[in-house]
Amino acid sequence: MDFPFLYETFLTLIAALPLTLQLAATAIAFGAILALGLALCRISGILPLDWFARLYIFIFRGSPLLVQIFLIYYGLGQFREVRHSMFWFILRDPYWCAVIALMLNTAAYAAEIIRGGLLSVPHGQVEAARSCGMSPFMVFRRITLPLAVRQALPAYSNEMISMVKATSLASIITIMEVTGVAAKLISETFRAIEVFVVAGFIYLAINFVLTRLVAFVEYRLSPHMRQPAPLSAATVAGEIR
Repeated sequence: MDFPFLYETFLTLIAALPLTLQLAATAIAFGAILALGLALCRISGILPLDWFARLYIFIFRGSPLLVQIFLIYYGLGQFREVRHSMFWFILRDPYWCAVIALMLNTAAYAAEIIRGGLLSVPHGQVEAARSCGMSPFMVFRRITLPLAVRQALPAYSNEMISMVKATSLASIITIMEVTGVAAKLISETFRAIEVFVVAGFIYLAINFVLTRLVAFVEYRLSPHMRQPAPLSAATVAGEIR
């Protein structure tokens, strides 16, 4: 292995890391908001909203993400109405096209995860909150949503990891994130193995940090599941006295 080349490659690819993180964070944040709306539609009991959410989830989970990126970036520009609309300044930008595609895709998967978390909230706690005089919105904000987030977080962390890796597809539409820079470097040096090893290491490091952050949040949200600290002999002796 050519370690000087690996080091130079690492410095080149790490410069594209902020764009990768920004792309993933933006898509996950907007996707979570959309996913919550879809999950509420699924459990609303209103048939048109339920079927709309079902159709949305079926389409975006059943079609490849790469096809969705191509349709948004290349397909929408073919319509004259889109090119002359107020949204064209967004849809002509590769970055925002990638964000939209990633957002719409992750929302379809996250909606079912959030729906499962919402349905796992014990009905007795909701009834107890209502009996205390809480409004439906307050019950959702203070009881249902926090409990649902706690239940859904382990599964949702897998979706966040998948979305970080999915940002590599944005290089197909000329976005120079980590994979895009790696592909450009390979075309210049013809050393694919070394470049992709470094790129894979960077994605691995990102996801390691992400899993640790999610584990910390899950720990903070689950105080009732922690093991009580063992009492020392001096403390026990003092309580007996």
